[in-house]
Amino acid sequence: MLDRRRFLSFSGLGAGALLVAPRMALATVATDRRFVFIIQRGAADGLNIVAPYADPAYARLRGALAIDPSSATKLDGTFALHPSLVETAKMYGQHQALFVHAIASPYRDRSHFDGQNVLETGGTQPYQEKDGWLNRLVAMMPSAREQAIALAATVPMALRGAARVTSYAPTSLPQPSDDLLLRVGQLYAADPQLHPLWTSALAAQGLAEGSAAKQDPASLGTLAASFLSKPDGPRIAMLETGGWDTHSGQDARLAAQLKALDTLVTSLRDGLGRAWAQTTVLVATEFGRTAAANGTGGTDHGTGSVAMIIGGAVKGGRVVADWPGLAPSALYESRDLKPTAALDSLIAGVAGESLGLDPPRVARMLFDRSDSVTGLIAT
Repeated sequence: MLDRRRFLSFSGLGAGALLVAPRMALATVATDRRFVFIIQRGAADGLNIVAPYADPAYARLRGALAIDPSSATKLDGTFALHPSLVETAKMYGQHQALFVHAIASPYRDRSHFDGQNVLETGGTQPYQEKDGWLNRLVAMMPSAREQAIALAATVPMALRGAARVTSYAPTSLPQPSDDLLLRVGQLYAADPQLHPLWTSALAAQGLAEGSAAKQDPASLGTLAASFLSKPDGPRIAMLETGGWDTHSGQDARLAAQLKALDTLVTSLRDGLGRAWAQTTVLVATEFGRTAAANGTGGTDHGTGSVAMIIGGAVKGGRVVADWPGLAPSALYESRDLKPTAALDSLIAGVAGESLGLDPPRVARMLFDRSDSVTGLIAT
């Protein structure tokens, strides 16, 4: 664990189901590097994902929900990784994964919708910004094509904005015949609005050919990799996962969620092959969960959580934490893990370094701030 002095010097900061309806959005930019953002909708419990087993208050607050360090992967003398993250633990050992603890967006209330809006738009208040930080990131990159591509029925808020986005969603319906596609293309050829949309749809379909897309975590990771690994494919992706709201029965539900996430990232890694060495995956949630367990075997909405950075381009094998502790006097509003790191700054630093952009400039363009966490990505 990094102490406060080393963390501030290092970072530059001054201050039950498997994945539910996972979806994917991708953007095409001119680079050989890949950046993937995975959002955990529902407020993931950072205290049990990366458990501070050495903090004397942890076991007392969590009771039966506390992660047994003997069954988990000890990351250092303070933190242990949830036992469901088997492949992630291996990547940590290979210095391809790191974790940033006690982190949060600027949002300090506990509404999922408002918290996700702040996380995705990069504002300081809900609905303050009208576009998403990921769209603004796409706009900073030289474009290989005119448009970004979204693999989802609707484009997630983080990718909405000035950069043009078309959508593609896998279907179980029979594939249209070549004759039908030709006839529709001829019908739209003279239409100034429908023709470019049709062209983009055909391009997205062409990229997805042969992927046998499904909605389970392994298939989703493989599908994302099939897009990201193609020479003319997208280089920025967003994957949406849900089901992290563990008010009750958390043990089994969180274990299933993390196993699915582990499978998703592993299939993405395996599908990318050599391109994994140029890939950075950032996993984050809208806020954390309470330090203490509730009376139904779960945890309620909290504040600080953990972010995961995984990939072949990551300088991993460490936990970055200006750890505030879990003593009663250290908790935020006497109930939550107190944030000591800014998620906005982490996103700016990781996105900037992973795509070869200047992190301070990324921080200004995406979040209207100047600080960024750097030194996490091999440049």
